[in-house]
Amino acid sequence: MTPTTEPTYFTAYVSLKLTRDAQGVLVAQFHTNNGPLTFTAQDHTDFVDAFYRIAQDRANKIVILTGTAGQFIPGIDFASFGDVADPSVWSQVHDEGVQILENLANIRVPVIAAVEGRAHVHSEYALLANVIVAGDGATFHDLPHFAGGIVPGDGIFTTWSYRAGAGRAEAFLLNPQPVAARTAHEWGVVAEVVRDGKALARARELASLYLKAPEVTRRNTRAHFVQPLKERIVREVGYGLSLEGASAADLVKSMKAKM
Repeated sequence: MTPTTEPTYFTAYVSLKLTRDAQGVLVAQFHTNNGPLTFTAQDHTDFVDAFYRIAQDRANKIVILTGTAGQFIPGIDFASFGDVADPSVWSQVHDEGVQILENLANIRVPVIAAVEGRAHVHSEYALLANVIVAGDGATFHDLPHFAGGIVPGDGIFTTWSYRAGAGRAEAFLLNPQPVAARTAHEWGVVAEVVRDGKALARARELASLYLKAPEVTRRNTRAHFVQPLKERIVREVGYGLSLEGASAADLVKSMKAKM
């Protein structure tokens, strides 16, 4: 049975609204002050715990990841991360970056991403879902990395190369441009393209469909499907974030030299 009272972690994160219906479908909604999320260092810290708690809570039968006000994750506050050339600062970024993806991969129930608008920051969160439903106007992008002067090492290459193929992922990340939902569908990244504003409703329909299967079947199917990607996360993301940290330090050094 799904508990009738909400767990305390539902209200613990400033940028993640968590709601769960009577069937155990958890909707995790990214937001900043109830508008589209501008991703911050505090979110980077909070999401480690949030995804761990979501995975741990067996009352969650299906998980839907989505955004707010027609946007998935459109922006990032770089300044909030502080001096990324400082090894102690990057050590935290490194460890949290690994843990976020590992904890997402450890969610042992079907995960659906309902993507509207811009998935321009941390689109790898959506790609860790089993199924992505995207609005027709949705776009996928990588704002924070190569275009900004740092290595795309935080798992975005791992997830995009796993879902779309290494060649497409490398071209996308070396010359980052918005990828339309229908192109992502052709690449096999997006499962369904729906009318704008309908992605969450379709995700709920799929959740109801998946709930018809026995619980152990649902949980074990997610575990089976995510295992190859989980293995790649363990092998690649810590290393990728180390390379990203070195490039971030070099970028800061070059910027200071121009001042």
